[in-house]
Amino acid sequence: MSRAGTSDPADPPPAVPVAVAGPGVGAPARRATVTVDVGGVLVGSGHPVVVQSMTNTDTADADATAIQVARLAHAGSELVRVTVNNDGAAAAVPEMLRKLRDLGVGVPVIGDFHYNGHQLLVEYPEMARALAKYRINPGNVGAKRHDENFVTIVRVAIENAKPVRIGVNWGSLDQALLTDLMNANAASAEPRDSRDVMIEAMIESAMRSAELAEETGLGHDRIIISAKVSNVRDLVDVYRILAQRSDYPLHLGLTEAGLGMKGIVASTAGLAILLEEGIGDTIRVSLTPAPGGEREEEVRVAQQVLQSMGLRSFLPQVSACPGCGRTTSTFFQEMAERIQGHLRERMPAWQARYPGVEEMTVAVMGCVVNGPGESKHADIGISLPGTFEEPVAPVFIDGKLDRTLRGDGLIDEFIGILEGYVDRRYGAEQAATAGDRSAAP
Repeated sequence: MSRAGTSDPADPPPAVPVAVAGPGVGAPARRATVTVDVGGVLVGSGHPVVVQSMTNTDTADADATAIQVARLAHAGSELVRVTVNNDGAAAAVPEMLRKLRDLGVGVPVIGDFHYNGHQLLVEYPEMARALAKYRINPGNVGAKRHDENFVTIVRVAIENAKPVRIGVNWGSLDQALLTDLMNANAASAEPRDSRDVMIEAMIESAMRSAELAEETGLGHDRIIISAKVSNVRDLVDVYRILAQRSDYPLHLGLTEAGLGMKGIVASTAGLAILLEEGIGDTIRVSLTPAPGGEREEEVRVAQQVLQSMGLRSFLPQVSACPGCGRTTSTFFQEMAERIQGHLRERMPAWQARYPGVEEMTVAVMGCVVNGPGESKHADIGISLPGTFEEPVAPVFIDGKLDRTLRGDGLIDEFIGILEGYVDRRYGAEQAATAGDRSAAP
């Protein structure tokens, strides 16, 4: 492995705060990597796995892009990538970032370059200075002047003290490299499966590009690697090999994951396997949004993957039973939905006032079978009556029965109890921490 270098980029504006906790008990040990500073966000094994996303606006529209970047940042995206594909987009980036800072959003913004990145980064120096990182696809920097164009981008990164992501994609793989490897494989005594050759080509493209970047003068700690595919098994195999070949931080995610349920399940399956093995330092869930759908959904899914794996905490978690013949009423479903919405709505205010609240667990259960037990295991929970059960709803706090609710207005009453619990528990913890600080010599 190459040795780690050092970097000292200028401090960026403050980013939108995101409630974060460290790894939970039993969380997988991370693969050791160097640390890459992306506009103040540290990416690498010594730091939490970073959530990122990408806009789908026309970057030349500075207003629309700034608004979407802000929405993604407020949803919890700690890095946001934008397309820089033409003169209009390149010229608009500095203005878009000014608008973003005027909104009070300091999230680092990454430029995504294909085909003409070497030209745009040279011709628009203000854009090159403004971006926090450059994404380079080695397969799309030009066939005839591949190395020359790649080196041009790297030199701009060096001049501006910017890191790069070398992002290989199986849909735009370096065709010259792939052809050479396929020909060599065909001529071998025992040819391998074409899938294995494709995986080797992706890894070779990434590693050769990283080597060329370092030979050009880019610091070892200025490089992040990704190798995107759209099949879960291919993703796992590619990244397992990459993890063994270097100590660069790795950007994980399926490319073209797809729509809705398919995209969510496929992305989660691939990410979970690798994260459990300690592989991955920043992730993106590349969902195709439904017409009119929220781009922020991919951020929420990525956060939930990390929280479910015990790697980070972003939002209090609600446990709710799936329902059965004992719960013919939909009331507990409606209550669970309202509680979940309330938690998400309150987090922007809570995260500043109540450190640690993102780790809180809430149970909303539908009948007497598992309801009391699940509610006792949660920090705060309620067990609603099932069909033909006594119409009472016991509330448990910190494992003990606190009170029993009855009648109409039960949801609002429980939300009030929840608010009081958050203030008592997490407000007290904050006050104790502040007291410890003031008492320190």
